[in-house]
Amino acid sequence: MKNSHHPKIYFQLLFIVFLLTTMKAGAIEYKFNFGAADKKGYWKIKHSTVYGPTSLFGYDMNTVPKDNDPYFFSVTLPEGNYKVTVVLGNKKETTNTTIRAESRRLMLENVKTSPGKFVTRSFIVNIRNTKIGNDDSVRIKKREIGKLNWDDKLTLEINGEKPGLVEMVIKDVNVPTLFLAGNSTVVDQDEEPWCGWGQILPRFLKPKIAVANYAESGEAANTFISSKRLAKLLTKMGKGDYLFIEFGHNDQKQKGEDRGPYTSFKKSLKYFIDECRKKGGIPVLITPVNRRSFDENGKIINTLGDYPDAMRQLAKEENVMLVDLNRITKTLYEAWGPEESIKAFVHYPAGTFPNQSQPLADNTHFNTYGGYEICKCVLKGLIDNNSSLKKYIVKEVWTFDPAHPDDINTFFIPPSPFYSLVKPDGN
Repeated sequence: MKNSHHPKIYFQLLFIVFLLTTMKAGAIEYKFNFGAADKKGYWKIKHSTVYGPTSLFGYDMNTVPKDNDPYFFSVTLPEGNYKVTVVLGNKKETTNTTIRAESRRLMLENVKTSPGKFVTRSFIVNIRNTKIGNDDSVRIKKREIGKLNWDDKLTLEINGEKPGLVEMVIKDVNVPTLFLAGNSTVVDQDEEPWCGWGQILPRFLKPKIAVANYAESGEAANTFISSKRLAKLLTKMGKGDYLFIEFGHNDQKQKGEDRGPYTSFKKSLKYFIDECRKKGGIPVLITPVNRRSFDENGKIINTLGDYPDAMRQLAKEENVMLVDLNRITKTLYEAWGPEESIKAFVHYPAGTFPNQSQPLADNTHFNTYGGYEICKCVLKGLIDNNSSLKKYIVKEVWTFDPAHPDDINTFFIPPSPFYSLVKPDGN
């Protein structure tokens, strides 16, 4: 009996065989063609190529390229670091493309081409799942279920005023990894208008290092450990990798005789440092970013108690590099002032987003502009510390001055299509 699905099944079996073969060889490479003409050696992607149970790659999240709207493309892949190389452009029209990966990690920002011109750009994406060995896993929160950071596929968001994706090549690569441990100010926020500085970081690094952001909203240093996020991270860490550690916001809310900045907090941070060094990694302490809280003279009020000082103290004791983000963001916020700084945080009047009946007024969490500027502050701290990571930082960041932040009026990154009015944990 003839099976009408036979060609599709055959196609998928062929791809699975190819996947298993390349995995065994330790070299994965996929080539996709999104253009009108076929190209030898490339998988032709059509509107009907949809990711799902019967397809290991294709358009995802119920989207396809249409009317310059953002769309998603996913590929089933094992955990690891992948170099993604894209060709962008259009024979007849100008293009302007922004690409995010996984849970809204910014990879490429407003890449423009003129008619008939094409450009090639590369970036590194880290993908992971929750498994720790064969019989354990990260204790993720309910809000993280279904999050694109915790699955066995690579997902890209193709966005922009006029997206111009023509080709894509994905290869597994062996590069250093920069791991991030932190809270909601660092995390890859899934939905607009929220943004952690960690999800901006890949944008400002050369495609020779991966960013693996394990931060999560609501986490303190000790809960990051107890939820087994650090345990998972350490299974992937190798010699020469980096671990950025920023906590304090949620730690300061913990009560009890055994809780405090110079006791339990320092003890947890020292555990991060010791375990990282056991793996041959390089720990970096980052003091907690300031909240937006001004006094009557326009100066930032310290709302984090002794937690930044405890981290400074530990950095000296353990001979660990310290990025004093707390001090750098004091300079940044005071340069903005009380009114201008609002534009960097999630402050939006009712009706700004679909079904938003109440205003949003959050002085802890950033929007994309805020996350973008805070990320530059972190990189500025690395440069000023003469970190070995300097060689990976793109040159345009080297001249950034927190006392003279980028003009909000000239800043634009197209928003992702998904929104949430729910404040992150730990607000």
